[in-house]
Formats: sequence, structure tokens, C-alpha cells
Amino acid sequence: MEFFLPFQIQTFPFQISYSDKILFIGSCFSEEIGNKLKELKFNILQNPNGILYDPLSISESLFSYIENNPFEEENLFELNGLWHSWKHHSSFSAQNKDDVLGKINTSQSGAHAFLKDADFLIITLGTAFYYRLKDNNENVANCHKASATIFEKRLLSVNDLVSDFLSLLTALEIFNPTLKIIFTVSPVKHVRDGVVENNRSKAKLIDAVHSISEQKENVFYFPSYELVTDILRDYRFYKNDLVHPNETAINFVFEKFCESLLNIESKNIMKEVKQIVSAANHKPFFKESEAHQTFITMQLKKIHKIEKAYSFLDLSKEKKYFIQQATNLC
Repeated sequence: MEFFLPFQIQTFPFQISYSDKILFIGSCFSEEIGNKLKELKFNILQNPNGILYDPLSISESLFSYIENNPFEEENLFELNGLWHSWKHHSSFSAQNKDDVLGKINTSQSGAHAFLKDADFLIITLGTAFYYRLKDNNENVANCHKASATIFEKRLLSVNDLVSDFLSLLTALEIFNPTLKIIFTVSPVKHVRDGVVENNRSKAKLIDAVHSISEQKENVFYFPSYELVTDILRDYRFYKNDLVHPNETAINFVFEKFCESLLNIESKNIMKEVKQIVSAANHKPFFKESEAHQTFITMQLKKIHKIEKAYSFLDLSKEKKYFIQQATNLC
């Protein structure tokens, strides 16, 4: 008896390694997967503009990394005592506009340098709905809790999605000719748009990215949406809000991502790194015990061994933690 539909993820003509540079951009689900890779010491840059959901905001942000034009004061606005950017998540907002500009431009210049020689760009699309300001038709990435009356909500067509991303991909090919792009669609449900509208939106995203991947040799699709929606297919794999996939679902997608896209050496390294990271997250009851001191010594030896074998790995945080634990015993 089978409880799941047979589902074979396509074979990719490449594999990701620990030495690769990977830029993640898009929805909150993108951050869930990116955070797991980052915790395991992959070379990751995530959402330089903060979380983005709609294709236009993602496309505009990537164009801005390519061009690397600095943001100016006129690109900001003040609301409820804070300075914001319509192109950035509220995590960039602050009371001092110079602080906001500094944070934005530092992040953008860092993204420009990272994207220039990145190996992979992973784009997670959340919704085909987007918002624009009524007074000047400017697209916004985040509404910053401004009054809904100043925005106009629109739904992108598949043709508009394809056209916009093909323009972006052409620019990316010039900027970084060896870059490989992996699209995925977030399984997070945008129920504020309505259940029917959410499904319509996701369908447009899926149709568009498949059309793009058929036209571009360096563009691929990973089925995050299908793994949760069609394979798990149960609200027990969602959080209490019935909107966001829970940790079990996220781990399931992450496992499939690693199985499909990581090379064998990286999978083996990842197992060793995971043991060290887990050990560093372990909170001992008796720091002064002989057993814990032995445990610390073993972890430091493991770190030394793996750093010697893989010089590109940065385990400085874990090493510092264990050294401090050892110092506490003195």
C-alpha cells in the first residue's frame, strides 16, 4: 500500500559543493532553507533587502545589486517616527535616516560583490500579487503598515512574469556569466489574498518559472511547493496558523534539497559539521565535570581535524565556544 504519490525530483546537471557561493532571495521559506545551510557553514548570503514576496520586488532588488547605485535620502520616507524604504523589509527601518541609508547601502554593496562571483542564485517566489503606490505607480516590496488606501493591489500575468524575469536573466548573464539560477515557489499560503486567489497566484508563478527554465539553459526549478502541497498534503505539516509549513515539513524539503543538489563530498562534510554544531548547542548541566571537559577536548580535536581537511570551512564560532567552556574549567 502506498501513502504518497510517486514523485521523482529531476536530475540536475550540476551539484552544489561547500566551496560554492549561494545567494538566496525571496520569501520567508527561502530563509528557512538558507538558514539551515548557513548553520551548516555553507557560503550563503540571504535576502540583502530583507524578505521579499512578489516577483517584481525580487527582480528590482537583483537589478539594484547589479547596478549598485547608492540609495539617497529621497528614496526614503518617514512613517510613525521611523524612516523606511519601499524596497526593503522593515528590518532596515530606524529612527535615524542616516542609519537606514548606511545599512541599506552596506547591504547592497555587499550583495553586488557577492553576486558578481556567486555560483548559484536561488529565488523563492511567494505570490504573484504585488502592490504599487497610487500617487506615482511605484512598486513596493513592503507596505510598512501604511494605510491600505495609498496602495493599489494587482496580479501579475504569466506573460508579465516571464518578460520581467527574462530581462533580469539577460542582465545577470552579462554580470555573472557562470551563474546558475534555481527557482522555487514557496509552499506558504497567502490566505490574506483568499484561498482561491492564493492558488491562482501560485499557478501563475509555477507556469512562469517553467516557461523561463525551458528558454534558459542556466535556469532550473526545485519543487518546494509540490513537496509540501502534493507529497505531504496534510495540515499536520503546518504550524497552528495553517499557513506556514512546520519544522517537520521544512526538514523534509531540506532533506530533498540536499539529496538532489549536493555532491557526495559535501553531504559527508555536512554530517561532520552538523555533529559539531549540535555539540556547540548542547547546554551542559555540570560545566565543571570531568565528563564535560573530556567532551570539550574531543570537540576541539574534531574542529582541528575538519579545519585542516577543509580550509574553506569557518568553525570559529564553535571553536570559540568550546575554548571558553574549557577556560571556565580552569
